[in-house]
Amino acid sequence: MSRIGRKHIDLPAGVELTTQGSTVTVKGPKGSLSLDVDKLITVNCTNGRVELTRKDDENETRAKHGLYRALIANMVKGVHDGFEKKLVINGVGYKASKQGNKLVLNLGYSHPIEVLEEDGITLECPSATEIVVKGIDRQKVGQFASKIRDLRKVEPYHAYGVRYDDEVVIRKVGKAAGKGAKK
Repeated sequence: MSRIGRKHIDLPAGVELTTQGSTVTVKGPKGSLSLDVDKLITVNCTNGRVELTRKDDENETRAKHGLYRALIANMVKGVHDGFEKKLVINGVGYKASKQGNKLVLNLGYSHPIEVLEEDGITLECPSATEIVVKGIDRQKVGQFASKIRDLRKVEPYHAYGVRYDDEVVIRKVGKAAGKGAKK
């Protein structure tokens, strides 16, 4: 059996999971999410414990077993705690500010870039060089953070640009005056 798929999911207090046909709905204090589960996977919820079983032992079914268990676990965590991605801006004159429901970014271009919040996504700017993307859907939060990061990718010489908080930038060595340099 799949090591991920056979793990059970404990529902925290205040979170409820319902299944109707092949649709799984998770409701919690931060909102609700739903997912259509493949017919090969069965979701059982008893006494605050969710377990997934599969119909057969085919490769595709085994792969989906672990996938749907991970997706449902992320839904439970999202409606209870939520997800967040932190971005850091580095560069001379690079900054971010929040104006209403939009994020205004100065990233070295001739014009400021405005990014609007989407449904289920909230943006925060704790400082001029930090952006926090929050939401209950892990996929949406990651995709939105990636969209902001793509506005100015980090260059390897000075590490100017937008990067994730935990991202490691491999720096390149610039030109150096050597023995052959004229004085």
